[in-house]
Formats: sequence, C-alpha cells, structure tokens
Amino acid sequence: MYRQKQQRSKTLTVAAVAALVPLAAACGSEKANDSGGASVGTGGQRITGVQWSIDSVTVDGTTHKAPDAAQVRIDDAGEAAGSTGCNSFSARADVDGERVRLSDAMFTEKACDKTPADFEKSLGRTLTTGSLTAGDEGGRLTLTTAEGDTVRLSKSEDASLYGTKWAVDVPGQEVQKGHKGQGSQSVQKGEQGRAQLVFDQDARTVSGRLPCNRVNASATVSDGRITLGAPSATRMMCEGSLMDAEKRLLGLFDGKVDYRIDHETLTLTSENGTTVRAVAEK
Repeated sequence: MYRQKQQRSKTLTVAAVAALVPLAAACGSEKANDSGGASVGTGGQRITGVQWSIDSVTVDGTTHKAPDAAQVRIDDAGEAAGSTGCNSFSARADVDGERVRLSDAMFTEKACDKTPADFEKSLGRTLTTGSLTAGDEGGRLTLTTAEGDTVRLSKSEDASLYGTKWAVDVPGQEVQKGHKGQGSQSVQKGEQGRAQLVFDQDARTVSGRLPCNRVNASATVSDGRITLGAPSATRMMCEGSLMDAEKRLLGLFDGKVDYRIDHETLTLTSENGTTVRAVAEK
C-alpha cells in the first residue's frame, strides 16, 4: 500500500540522484485537431508533445522494468513532467534534434511498496546525468547516455472517448437537502460536487452526474465535434455553488462542442469558448 504522507518536493542535483537511498530516489484515432509542432528525432520519431510510457531503464548492463504507471512528457515549451509510478517529477528540457538534456530536476519523495527503489534511482540517474541521444528502436524511443545507459519509451495510448468514466473536477460543498414541496430530493452524501460523464457509442448518448444531479442526453460524434442534445436531468437541490457549477456544465448541452483527447485528459470546448476538462477515472 502507498504511504499517505508525502514530503515536499526537492531539487535534486545529478550527484544527489546517484547517491539516493532506497524509497527516496529520483524516482489515437479519437484525437481531434492534432497539436502539430514538435521536435523530431531519428526515424521521424517525435520527441516532444507525446505522452510516453516508460518501459524500462538499463544502467551498467542491468535492466529495470518500469511500473505500468511510469510515464513522461516533454512539451514544446521546454518543460518535462512525469511519474516513476510512485513519485512525480519535473525538469527543464532542452531538445535539439536527436539531443535531449533534462536539468533542474525536481522529484517528490514518497515511498511506495509497488515501485522498486532500484528502478527509481536508476531512472533519476539516467535522465539527469547529461546529454541524451534519442533513437528509434522498432517504433519505440530510446534515450541513451554517453556511457551507454538507456531509457526505453513507448507511446501511451489515448483513453477512448466511449466507455471511459470521465471525471470532471468540481469543488465539493456541504450537502444541502432539497426543500419540501418543490419536487426535489436530497443529495446522497459523498456524491455532491463530483461530476462524471460516460459516452456510449452504440446508443449515441452521454450520461452521468453533474455536481448535484444526474443527467443524460444524445451525443453524436463527427469530425472532431460532439453534438449534444437537450439534457434530461433529475431535480435535486444542492448548495448554491454546486448549482452554479452545474449550470455552467449544462451550458455545454444542446449544441456542438469540439473535443480533444490527450492521453487520459478530455477537453471539451463549446461554441462560445467555454472549456471543460475531464480525466479518465481509474
């Protein structure tokens, strides 16, 4: 089980990464409107603007398999961020053709039983040791140090629009029961403030819950846009801020929205420019 307490992030120098003790180490077809511009490495392999799964790291001839959740992304603005499967990290990223250098690395420091300490230590050492050479290895990206140590990466699959539970982050508030005589119901404790949507391809619908009420509507997808029908919702009453947030979300319905999926993040943009983001719930 993961420990619940997380220490503050700490800047790690290359020397510090190499000397870390265990558990305190450095640790698709539905995508609309591709972002374009990104640096390109060998074999036409894109380096930036891609969500990479970390497959393994090899140091001094020993290969350490990465946890399933280990990943990294280098954006076009020169920032890298990722996870070892336990700890998160960020760094400045300089990409020049096939050369990649990560500097000013910062890692969180929490201990996780399911993430091997040797993997985290080796990954931190390899990523921050100096200039890395990017190469294409059977469709995978490899980052190799001057000493021959390597980090192997593969492209993460985007979550599917359909069937995924998309969790919209809405601040929760205290439960407030509906007023008698207004045909309203009380909100179940623990559900207030949580918004979740699920798209059904066969039924061409979207359903789920808003910050207060449950909702469903027709949903037709075409050319990177979703046409949402008029919403049908329950009539529960909640605390005022939740109702305000719900009203904003309902504004996406009965119209067209552009959508984009980037790894596990869904972005919906209405015709009036309102943007809502949701994350694939695991």
